[in-house]
Amino acid sequence: PGRRRGSPGHSRTQKLEITETIEHAPERCALCDRPLADQPFQARTGLYVLDLEPMPERGLLGLQLRHDKHLYGERVCPCGHGTRTEPGRCEAEPLWTVELSEWHLIGPRLASLIVCLAYRLRLSRYKIREFLQDWLGVQLSTAVISQCLHEAGRAVEPLEEPLVEELQQATLAYADETPWKEAGQLLWLWTISTATLCLYFIGYRSKEILANLFSGRFEGWLMSDGYLAYRDFAHRLRCWAHLLRKARGLQESLSGSARAFGRATRALMDEAMKAVYAAREGPAVDLRATFQERLEAFRALCEQHYDSSHEKTRALAREFLNDWEAIWTVLAHPHLPLTNNEAERLLRHWVILRRISHGTRTAQGSRALALLASVIETCRKRKVLPWPYLAQVIAERRKGHPVPPLPAAKVA
Repeated sequence: PGRRRGSPGHSRTQKLEITETIEHAPERCALCDRPLADQPFQARTGLYVLDLEPMPERGLLGLQLRHDKHLYGERVCPCGHGTRTEPGRCEAEPLWTVELSEWHLIGPRLASLIVCLAYRLRLSRYKIREFLQDWLGVQLSTAVISQCLHEAGRAVEPLEEPLVEELQQATLAYADETPWKEAGQLLWLWTISTATLCLYFIGYRSKEILANLFSGRFEGWLMSDGYLAYRDFAHRLRCWAHLLRKARGLQESLSGSARAFGRATRALMDEAMKAVYAAREGPAVDLRATFQERLEAFRALCEQHYDSSHEKTRALAREFLNDWEAIWTVLAHPHLPLTNNEAERLLRHWVILRRISHGTRTAQGSRALALLASVIETCRKRKVLPWPYLAQVIAERRKGHPVPPLPAAKVA
């Protein structure tokens, strides 16, 4: 009883005192369902678990280490049948090589802290090891730390489907993508978000990502940049910030025609933006009639520069013509957003992580990161602390239980 079972490179627990010995005794006979509380418990196996002291009122604040000894064994019923207990285990799942079970040295709250250190505070595996050694007196290998991250990613995977279903019912979503490296291979990190959820994916930059995600069921507005993959959406919005940056660039050009086109673009968009902001302060109004003549003149200007010899002038003119409806739809619906800043902000944190870590090393690592990022950012959008919830998910999934549902958004 009490023999140690753990993953390779486990921590040095021999110097830590046992906080508590926990007996996992069967409560009822597996054969006749008779209560077994009065029968003696015989330990057959066990393991040590390192975890953080639970603090229900304050989440995971106030780090205090626990070193528990868990014993599993049997009780013999008067009917003669011996009922045994064993650590929980999640059944094998496709594409995951990491196990998800209670046969783990690292407890769920400590695993949640490791996820926080790696993905929220952007610490390397070596820095995490240093932090745990200095603050908790536990020395973990980088292999155990990576295993915790992958296991946590596997634990939250069932949450992706309900998030996708909720996204498909949204009235407004923001989308963006940024380069990502996986073992040196160029991939893309995608983010799709609404007011109450955020989804991340790592894959190729292609229409398949969006097609698989939305499955033709999304009827809301989609705010995006000018990437071609977004043009299949019927209700689409274009980010004005991208267009204004390009117009400002043309204003600084050495070409006179480019400068003139840049000034005309900025003048129209600045005036339209002021009108949109003003319209939001009053009753609903359609600004298309107000800007009809100016839009017709500007469209003629774009057509005039469609084959311009100046490359960036030509590109911006064609961009306006190709996305004309997506750009100016906001005049008819001033309450809709003008920029894609929401999606860009949700990518910024992970772009910094990419620069520090140079991406991920394996497909499983990429999958775990995207899944955990989705849960972390969704919880934050809902004003819920993600770490106690993540610890709960890991604990339940290790037992082979269904994943606890995502917390509902808190009403301000």
